[in-house]
Amino acid sequence: MLDTDHFIRFERVHSVSETAHGVVAEVETERLRVDVVAPDVVRVTMSRGGAFDEAPTYAVCVDPLANAVDFHVEREDERVRVVTDDLVVSLWLDPFRIDVHRSDGTPVVETAADEQGRYWAYATLNDAFTVRRRCRQEDAIFGLGEKSGRHNRKGRDFTMWNTDVLSPTASGEFTAGKAPGDPRGDRTSVEFDPFYVTIPFYYHQSYPTGTMSGSFVDNGFRGWYDFSLPDEYRVSFAGGQYTEYIFAGPDMPDILTAYTELTGRMAPPPLWALGYHQCRWFDYTQETVEEIGYRHRELGIPCDTLWLDIEYMDGYRVFTWDKESFPDPAGMLKTLSDKGFRVITIIDPGVKRDFGYAVFDEGVERGVFCTTEGGDLYIGQVWPGDTAFPDFVTEEARAWWGELNAAHVKSGLAGIWNDMNEPATGTIPSQPMRFGKGRYAHERYHNQYALLMAMATREGLLEAMPERRTFILSRAGFAGIQRFAANWMGDNLSRWDHLWLGIAMGSGFGISGQPFVGADIGGFAGNSNAELFLRWMQYGTLTPFCRNHSEIGNVDQYAWSWGETIQDLVRTAIELRYRLLPYIYSAFVRSSETGEPIQRPMVFDFQYDGVVRDLDDQYLFGTDLLVAPVTAAGATSRQVYLPDGAGWYDWHSDELLDGGQFVVARTPMDRIPIFARGGAVVPMWTDAPPTTSGYHAEVVELHVFVPSRDGSHVSRLVEDDGLTTAAEGGASYRTTFVLERHGRELTLEARVEGDGYPEFRRQAFHVVVHGGAPSTLVVDGGEIPATDGGFVVPDEGAGFSARLTL
Repeated sequence: MLDTDHFIRFERVHSVSETAHGVVAEVETERLRVDVVAPDVVRVTMSRGGAFDEAPTYAVCVDPLANAVDFHVEREDERVRVVTDDLVVSLWLDPFRIDVHRSDGTPVVETAADEQGRYWAYATLNDAFTVRRRCRQEDAIFGLGEKSGRHNRKGRDFTMWNTDVLSPTASGEFTAGKAPGDPRGDRTSVEFDPFYVTIPFYYHQSYPTGTMSGSFVDNGFRGWYDFSLPDEYRVSFAGGQYTEYIFAGPDMPDILTAYTELTGRMAPPPLWALGYHQCRWFDYTQETVEEIGYRHRELGIPCDTLWLDIEYMDGYRVFTWDKESFPDPAGMLKTLSDKGFRVITIIDPGVKRDFGYAVFDEGVERGVFCTTEGGDLYIGQVWPGDTAFPDFVTEEARAWWGELNAAHVKSGLAGIWNDMNEPATGTIPSQPMRFGKGRYAHERYHNQYALLMAMATREGLLEAMPERRTFILSRAGFAGIQRFAANWMGDNLSRWDHLWLGIAMGSGFGISGQPFVGADIGGFAGNSNAELFLRWMQYGTLTPFCRNHSEIGNVDQYAWSWGETIQDLVRTAIELRYRLLPYIYSAFVRSSETGEPIQRPMVFDFQYDGVVRDLDDQYLFGTDLLVAPVTAAGATSRQVYLPDGAGWYDWHSDELLDGGQFVVARTPMDRIPIFARGGAVVPMWTDAPPTTSGYHAEVVELHVFVPSRDGSHVSRLVEDDGLTTAAEGGASYRTTFVLERHGRELTLEARVEGDGYPEFRRQAFHVVVHGGAPSTLVVDGGEIPATDGGFVVPDEGAGFSARLTL
């Protein structure tokens, strides 16, 4: 439990004045601001030394007070109320406390009182601050980004500090002192905390109503969230300003939309980034990299991207190539490009301290490395030995880093992989590293370091490829990282419990504003095996980021490493992902517009179904596919919960099952349970191409899953060149499908927006109806007979209207 015994509580409000956006109050020695951001969002800020920090972190990327919002202030003897259409903020004067309720009176946040009846709206101790809030034991907590353990955070406590998890030095302070048997004392445990990414944003779900509120504390210092007590929870940060955005909800999707309006959303990624990625930390040569590419093509295993870990460099010096192993990088990249492969290399922030090494010399000359309090060049210890670190807090360092990345990718690389950016400093403590040319203590920007590194990297890629969409993968991050990079879940292990961990962790990422995530398929550390690898591949191909990655010294875990039987099943899993790319890509574009996750915990779509509160071994992939991975060896079946709705179709058998029930799904080695939502229209390619490079389908299948009850359902298909930013100007086709059932009559409207694009090749839709066997489909007044199990509907981007009788 978070100990707040010695914190000094703020107890009285001395005065309250109205402002253009809310109120400002004199509270003890500080000033409190309540600002209305939107009808359902308020910001509460406490000054430090009487002054406000208007930009405490780099997370918020907009002016939160730019939009005028109607509100009024009501004064009473005991409190001042700020009232909008959706919420009421009650500022109690003596004793001081802050409560927020919706306009219907239901609670959003309420200040907790201790055993003596003293309220804890705000308290401080030596630059730290804390707030304490009321809850019920039956309530649920979701979010906080990359956290281990169960998806529901209630009953546990968490530290917000980006950590190199498998480093015994970095993780040691968090494993030390744990009681025997406490899994958090083992850094390889699925309960260990903290991980690589810090996102101080969570949802509080109230029991029994199911309504949700949200909280984002805009603070980059080390933080603690303690949800272990039954009737209250505590939030504390070691320094910085208390700035909290409070979201009234009550629906989770609306809270996430509001949060990502503040912190930004993912840009539409290049299509190739959604394909299959092959990576390994290995001492490759140019020849062996090319051979891996050839092997995928020879075996018919779709693959878009090959990755190079640290061994490609000259002595681990970033932005260099080992000239013996890679005598002609540009030639290799050209050869692989001709085969439809992109290549990505790893880049760490640590720059080898090596006079005569151009990157180090230039960094010293420009004064863009981090220093210590005494003005020394800060030195840490990473792969190349002694290393300096760019001071990404300064614009000069970010611009310089961008230039280096721009030069690096001009050889033909497709993107950049940011690793070790917590920042990891090995056996040398990171605390002496200061930022802003020595002005700021390490603690202020530690959690934001990876965010700033990704910001610099993206600027460099845009400089080198201004018309191309960027792709950056980052290990660490902070709130807002989704604007610049995807995340993977770091150094996991080749164990069944780590396969399960990726499900809950990926879902936590998604509802925390970062939709582009995935775990290393097969596990990074340790030796995988045939069954584990296959089950992980079947699951991993149905996650947003799909990369097979493993550590040097482990057994091979390529798609072909366990013989033809596993190879064929792995190929089938990858082919399914490629055939689903129209559906997946459309989900990504939707996410870029709304912030909604792609790997969606069940609670996101079925918030008011009490069953799903603690359900974290299945998820929705996009809006309409329910995925239930196999998480244990030898499993031949597993239980799956199907929420209420218009029915669920077993993807493999096409059987229609009612929602609102648990079912036992078969799990032979060739499949994991997948269910399609009744009412959905799932667009697919007819075949799986070996690569997305240059591929533009002439026919797109529309899998129509007939709903089991009357009503309508909306689905989407987005088509563009998948590579450039031309779609931002309208160079795309966006088709909205509205499927409606009235008794035995089914109608499908396809409405199209966009100007098209030069690479567009589609000539027809192949409509496949699940849940019915009509002989004809009436399209725009004309009848089309069934052929090859479906209906061929000519369409070159114009849309159509279809109906059939079941």
